[in-house]
Amino acid sequence: MTEYTISKSFTSSVERTPRVLEIAEGFGLGLTDKSFVIYDRLKVEIDQGDVVYINGQSGSGKSLLLKELIRMMREEGKIVADLNEIQLEEKPVIELVGRTTTEAADLLAKAGISDAWIYIRKPSELSDGQRYRLKLAKVLESGADVWVADEFGAVLDRITAKCVAFNLQKVARRLGKTLMVATTHTDLKDELGPSLTIMKRFRERVDMEKAA
Repeated sequence: MTEYTISKSFTSSVERTPRVLEIAEGFGLGLTDKSFVIYDRLKVEIDQGDVVYINGQSGSGKSLLLKELIRMMREEGKIVADLNEIQLEEKPVIELVGRTTTEAADLLAKAGISDAWIYIRKPSELSDGQRYRLKLAKVLESGADVWVADEFGAVLDRITAKCVAFNLQKVARRLGKTLMVATTHTDLKDELGPSLTIMKRFRERVDMEKAA
């Protein structure tokens, strides 16, 4: 079990333009710089092979937490595959993953792509949801210790998102990979079966729940 301690705050300052000063005077707003604490020595314990489910409203700090965890894991020598960093070559989908056609089809199916018509298309010809699942297939074949997906399933319909979540955690657990996802959606808990659920509230409040 590795414990990560996260502290993060920001200082916000307002540019004092003539219009800003007019608004401040008209509405009685103070323009002093303010410090916002997002994480105050938050301790997160993650073991290799855990599934981590980060929830919270947009702007609450989910992505920031994920980035800090990625940074610290990489610093300790773990290989992290971040879906947002995946670049897709402009080749037929079936050529982009796997060493053989059979292996490629298996990886794509695990990521929720099983349509032969999609296999022969190029990334530019796919929908956002199809490209997202293709990137997931790339993560699955990466050989990384940790798989990361921010805004998990945001471009997928809810039924597809649940199917992909279930398949992803099943493969991650079988291979002993750590899976970390962040999303505003709270309806994937049953499918992910997380080892750790982190609910990020606004300001520095965080609720955590470990699986029994």
